[in-house]
Amino acid sequence: MKEIYLAGAAAAFTVDLLVYPLDTLKTRYQSQDFIKSPLTKPLALRGLYQGIGSVILATLPAAGVFFSTYETTKSIYTSHIPLSLPTPVIHSLASATAEMASCLVLTPGEVIKQNAQMIQQQQQQQQHLLGSTSHKSTSLMAFKRVLASGRLFTGYSALVARNLPFTALQFPLFEHIRARLWEHRSRTKGTMMQKTDREERGVGESGLIAGCSAAVAGSIAAFLTTPSDVIKTRMMVSVGDEASTSRKGLAGIKVVQDVWRERGLKGFFRGGAFRSAWTAVGSGLYLGMYDAAKLWLERRQ
Repeated sequence: MKEIYLAGAAAAFTVDLLVYPLDTLKTRYQSQDFIKSPLTKPLALRGLYQGIGSVILATLPAAGVFFSTYETTKSIYTSHIPLSLPTPVIHSLASATAEMASCLVLTPGEVIKQNAQMIQQQQQQQQHLLGSTSHKSTSLMAFKRVLASGRLFTGYSALVARNLPFTALQFPLFEHIRARLWEHRSRTKGTMMQKTDREERGVGESGLIAGCSAAVAGSIAAFLTTPSDVIKTRMMVSVGDEASTSRKGLAGIKVVQDVWRERGLKGFFRGGAFRSAWTAVGSGLYLGMYDAAKLWLERRQ
């Protein structure tokens, strides 16, 4: 269990550093502030690492919680459920359970991160109107703003609503593609390597196969779940808005209505290309490093 937790945290840290700019661009592109205002440029390259501190602090424990829960529940569901469930169903159930647990850890950091990604542009709008040229943008500013609103867990339901179908789609696809690639690899090596025989696998080879499988599975799942990501983003970046604070219970419904009114069905897939690209790179590195790191740590034990 320790190996799983460490491998997940290490993979999360590395991936966050590498692909965070793509996530920032996606957040800005989905935000209503960039849609409505002619002063903003969602694809501007300034401040692409705004909020990175908060997301790393949240992602490291969240990733450990996810993979520890996923591996544990996958084993429990396989061994103790009396019904003989198909393997993809077990993988979906395990990933859904793990996602709900990790979202409890991840939500506050995600709220702070997405507000930090937006602060600079919001300030630029204000400075344009006031004629000011000073610039400030930090995770601390976003934290103070969110804390003052008392809405650190805003968007938890939207985060779960996005991540549950995403992981329910991604992990069965990931496990299936990875198993097929190992079978193909076994045939090309002229052996009958069992899928569970990890002793015959190289660390780098495990990482490469897992990474390729995750990239394909992640990009497909990411595009299909873009509508829930758009809703989650808008809910989280509106925590400092007084109007949104007064309608907490209707926030999700109001966001759906706003997106539909602004751009129709197309609006729910805004940023889908960024999300698919970010997820393909992120998932490929994340699960590839996780598989390789877990195997390496197991052998060192």
